[in-house]
Amino acid sequence: MSNLKKLDFSTLEVFGRNYLKWVQDVKLYLIAKGIRATIEALIDNKPADYAKKANAMIFIRRHIHDVLQTEYLTKEDPRTFWLTLADRFDHQKDIYLTDTRHDWQHLCFQDFKFMNEYNSEVCRIRSLLRFCKVELTKSYLLGKTYSTIHTTNIVLQQQYREPKFTKFSDLNSVLLLVEKQNQFLMKNHQARPTCSNVALEAHATNFSSHN
Repeated sequence: MSNLKKLDFSTLEVFGRNYLKWVQDVKLYLIAKGIRATIEALIDNKPADYAKKANAMIFIRRHIHDVLQTEYLTKEDPRTFWLTLADRFDHQKDIYLTDTRHDWQHLCFQDFKFMNEYNSEVCRIRSLLRFCKVELTKSYLLGKTYSTIHTTNIVLQQQYREPKFTKFSDLNSVLLLVEKQNQFLMKNHQARPTCSNVALEAHATNFSSHN
């Protein structure tokens, strides 16, 4: 555990299950340190500084599984090593794409109790698909929401379609507002249920009759 605390993020697993996230983490770190060029194609045939290449290599090796460190012990050039890892694990993108397309296909608005939960799942799927070079258009996002509203809310679905939203974020804002209003009405009802004053009204009638 003490060794994990020294790491900037999780190491690359031996079977590469977390490869896609690991790649992004490494790239961001190398950018922050100004040494990302060490893993990219040469620009103007100018090789990267030896010290920068060594720093990049040390960092990458430090953030891969011990088994991988041993397997690639002889690798010294960060770009060559980077391409080797990509050749071995980049197929994870195809797995991500298959799984995420499945999640999108089976995503249903009616399955979520709260709008924020639904929106969070939409953002997760959209982000993963975008990473795999697949873009969900605004019409897809809107259509998915409209078409998976529960059949008991057909009238509401028609009402949401009428404004002809062009952005999912606009529809999302409206749905969040409606959800908040419904929660407010429910709290008011629970605090003072309908007909809770019936007994008081009966006493008032009796009082009037005596007069």
